[in-house]
Amino acid sequence: MQSSLFINRELSWLEFNDRVLVEAFDKTNPLFEKLKFLSITASNLDEFFMIRVSGVMEQMEDNLDSVDFSGMTAAQQMKMISQRTHELVKKQYNCLFRSIIPSLEKEGIIFLKMEQLDEEQKRFIYNYFKQNIFPVLTPMAVDQSRPFPLLLNKSLNLIVLLEPDNTAEDKELIAFVQVPSVLPRIIQLEDKKRNLFVYLEDIMEEYISDLFPGYVIKNVHTFRITRNSDLEIDEEEAKDFLIEIEKSIKRRKWGFPVRLEVEKDISGKLKHFLMKKLDLDDDDVYELSNPIDLTCWMKFVSLKGFEKLRYKPMQPVMQRDLAKNQNIFDVIKEKDILVYHPFHTFDHVVEFVDKAAQDPNVLAIKQTLYRVSGDSPIVKALIKAAENGKQVTVIVELRARFDEENNIQWAKKLERSGCHVVYGLVGLKTHCKVILIVRREEDGIRRYVHMGTGNYNDSTAKIYTDAGLFTCKETYGSDVSSLFNVLTGYSKAPQWKKINVAPVGLREGFIELIENEIKMVKQGKNGYMIAKVNAVVDEKIIEKLYEASCAGVKIDLIVRGICCLRPGLKGVSENIRVISIVGRLLEHSRIFYINNGGDPKVCMSSADWMPRNLDRRVETLFPVEQANLIEEVKKVLDIILSDTMKARIQKSDGTYSRIDKRGKEHIDSQSELFRYYEKQYELSVQEEIYEDTVPFINRGAE
Repeated sequence: MQSSLFINRELSWLEFNDRVLVEAFDKTNPLFEKLKFLSITASNLDEFFMIRVSGVMEQMEDNLDSVDFSGMTAAQQMKMISQRTHELVKKQYNCLFRSIIPSLEKEGIIFLKMEQLDEEQKRFIYNYFKQNIFPVLTPMAVDQSRPFPLLLNKSLNLIVLLEPDNTAEDKELIAFVQVPSVLPRIIQLEDKKRNLFVYLEDIMEEYISDLFPGYVIKNVHTFRITRNSDLEIDEEEAKDFLIEIEKSIKRRKWGFPVRLEVEKDISGKLKHFLMKKLDLDDDDVYELSNPIDLTCWMKFVSLKGFEKLRYKPMQPVMQRDLAKNQNIFDVIKEKDILVYHPFHTFDHVVEFVDKAAQDPNVLAIKQTLYRVSGDSPIVKALIKAAENGKQVTVIVELRARFDEENNIQWAKKLERSGCHVVYGLVGLKTHCKVILIVRREEDGIRRYVHMGTGNYNDSTAKIYTDAGLFTCKETYGSDVSSLFNVLTGYSKAPQWKKINVAPVGLREGFIELIENEIKMVKQGKNGYMIAKVNAVVDEKIIEKLYEASCAGVKIDLIVRGICCLRPGLKGVSENIRVISIVGRLLEHSRIFYINNGGDPKVCMSSADWMPRNLDRRVETLFPVEQANLIEEVKKVLDIILSDTMKARIQKSDGTYSRIDKRGKEHIDSQSELFRYYEKQYELSVQEEIYEDTVPFINRGAE
């Protein structure tokens, strides 16, 4: 298929980050939430450079002339990436200085330069410097005996140009000082009327001469280096996978440089000195106004006493069937249960594992863990289960990017408690979200299952939208048992009854869903499907979607991030609409609705439409079969598709535009979903009150 029909992956991601940045400008968002979005764009860019840009640079270094499916070489990609990232960074700082800082000042939150301090404030800051900052600092000279230091990834540093004050010789010297990450980046002054702040690096620049007595400071500037952080592990040769991961994490700090951020007024001499030492070109350098590294705002917005500058809390509700104070296993035995976080509380998932840990009838618990919180109640429940004598098996994915250290610590704790811990399969990340509980009951052994689209992480479950299915249907239990056997032992994948599993057959499973609708159109029926995913990158799936569009299938794609498909191309994709929603919550659920000639099918998955998910990970696709749950999922998708506030429409060139709200109701789908599930919960409460108050004999007559 022609390369012009595909959008470059990296450029599509940059468009996504731009949509996040738009939220930092959005007047409907509270001020501190705007700052959060600004910080998120900076954090996103860090990871983009550490993983994606470093990969493109390696391709260029290897002189690879091959093109990606959009028809671009590595060099062409790098040129476009550089152009777009420079535009984005400029937009970030325009947002900060033209919009956010003035708005903060109106709220009495003021950032001062050192020259703006009065004498009393200067005394306070100097005392703070001498007592709290100075003891932590380490000057690093660069000369014949002390080479250019190996500066940490993402660390903030000062470069200092100085000369001896006792010689007529014009001898310039260079030194470095790392801005300590263990200290607060933003320091508050003592003031009863206003909230006054200064940046840590500004304080250090002001008093840097205290570190170099006997020398004259000629120039001092802040800079920051971003390094390649993609872990490289030879899994086949690794004797102990956990130890190899730990070694790789340490190496991440010292990967080759991919980006240099410097103060805008840095001298050309110092800038070129850094570029030469780091082997970077002009395009790799970003000249910025202070503060460099906008991720610092994420901690700042936790400032106490400014609740009006934050979102009003949205309280998750209990799922209506699980709100009736019944044993969770009894509820699931009666019918399948769908939970949709964070509209439904994540406590239901925690309760599922916790109850199993304490239930004397539970024999075994098996679970996959990809990302968990630092104080995970799920892990605590698994430890409790092992201590209570249950057979507990946990597949811990040690290669979950940037969560490796956290997962290593949990893996060790789980092992010490008596859990059987497995690190997954060689060459494949275990990304599926599955819990299996084996319970002895009066009529025999029954298997209870939870399958989800998101991680078993109680922290992110408050801000990520994800769906999960509870069931005890034998076909699901049998499949999930077989899946764990594949992951933990020597077992070939069976003929799955209900689920579909990557890396073998999942792409085909998705393609089958699309082909089903093509078949319906050929039979004279309406072909329609909705796919909600985080990314659309896989070439074969995109080609199949184009085929479906040409056949007359109407397709709605809800894609949060990367989308390499071009919608709206005549004769190719004119029946495909792509919308992206970036809002208060991070859209993370993967949901698929197939009209199926009026007999709808619904599936959910842990996988996005990306080659990495379909070819290099263990992922699951599972059906939702209960009629009321199919109706509920369709209702959720309809609400999302009705969004006029946070939705953006993708154009065929890869750019996005707002929904034309003229004559339309203003709908924020995430807020609407909170209201929808609140009503569902209220109905369940009313039903319970009714059942408790209406006499049994009268109830029967009704």
